[in-house]
Amino acid sequence: MNSPQTATDDTNITSGKRRRVMMSIASVFLLLGFGFTLYWLLVSRHYEDTDNAYVQGNVVQVTPQIAGTVVRIHADDTDLVKAGQVLISLDPADARVAAEQAEAQLAQTVREVRTLYTTQSQSAAVLTQRQAELARTEDDLTHRRNLAGTGAVSGEELRHAEASLNVARAAVTAAREQLASGRALTEGSSVRDHPNVMRAAARLHEALLAQQRTALLAPVSGQVAKRNVQVGQRINPGAPLMAIVPLDRLWVDANFKEAQLRNMRVGQVVKLTSDLYGSDVQYTGKVLGLAAGTGGAFALLPAQNASGNWIKVVQRVPVRIALEPQQLTEHPLRIGLSMHVEVDLHEQAGLPLAAAREATGYSSESPPDDKTLARIQAVIAANLK
Repeated sequence: MNSPQTATDDTNITSGKRRRVMMSIASVFLLLGFGFTLYWLLVSRHYEDTDNAYVQGNVVQVTPQIAGTVVRIHADDTDLVKAGQVLISLDPADARVAAEQAEAQLAQTVREVRTLYTTQSQSAAVLTQRQAELARTEDDLTHRRNLAGTGAVSGEELRHAEASLNVARAAVTAAREQLASGRALTEGSSVRDHPNVMRAAARLHEALLAQQRTALLAPVSGQVAKRNVQVGQRINPGAPLMAIVPLDRLWVDANFKEAQLRNMRVGQVVKLTSDLYGSDVQYTGKVLGLAAGTGGAFALLPAQNASGNWIKVVQRVPVRIALEPQQLTEHPLRIGLSMHVEVDLHEQAGLPLAAAREATGYSSESPPDDKTLARIQAVIAANLK
């Protein structure tokens, strides 16, 4: 049987063990707290991350500029196309007929304008002839007036001479007006740059452009998406037929909370990973700027924060992040893919996100028009001979 002293000693031993265990546990939590605080001070507070980020890009619509019937489709969804490649062909018959009519009209107009210049030379010759006749009539009248006193010329013959002079003067006036009228139509221009010829040439140019536009070209290089046109379909100008997504010009819109934006600056380095490739593939990007408003502000039905049942909700603002084109080539992404984004806040020398960046813009080159202009000049030259 144990003595009271032995029981007391056992109790003391048990209490001491419990105290040491509790002290050990408390020490572990203290060390963890200290380590977490130290990690936050040295590392974590210099980074902001979010999973609310998605790949975005330009969706370039392919739309016709003229009405027509689709006779062939050269590209389908998921196909890669180059800028300038033919995507859709329309029936060219109507456009070809219109171009032939405009070409014939230009040829006729050139010949009509040539006639104006020829008539101008003829009018100048007629004026010279009328002036000579007027001079001869004036001499005849003067001669008859000199002979009227001698009785060699009758009064009736003198009146006939005066009437002939008036007729000759009227003929000179008519010829001069006709010459002036012709000069008003031709002065200051040649046949090539005559307004009538230029108007007919512009109509031919328009018809040839319509003929060229029966072939719908890819405005940019990229992947075809959202094809909704079929062979035989009658389409109107502006109808969306398909879209092209330039996969080398993608970016990421990362939706950060308001409090996370405080230390973000333009140009800060960003590390990104995608669920498509996993953590083994890491993208490098740069902060470009901040959206003009929150997602809710541009929603179709924005929140009515002035209502009586108001509950504060932390808002998120899209931050635009540029991606490296070379990395996109090595590991292509698609619009809408989710990304994990981590922004390095160490660099604070850049502009604040609220500062708007200068416009960069996009462009699509039109095909050269040299052949069209050469054809117009050839029609004019052929009818000047």
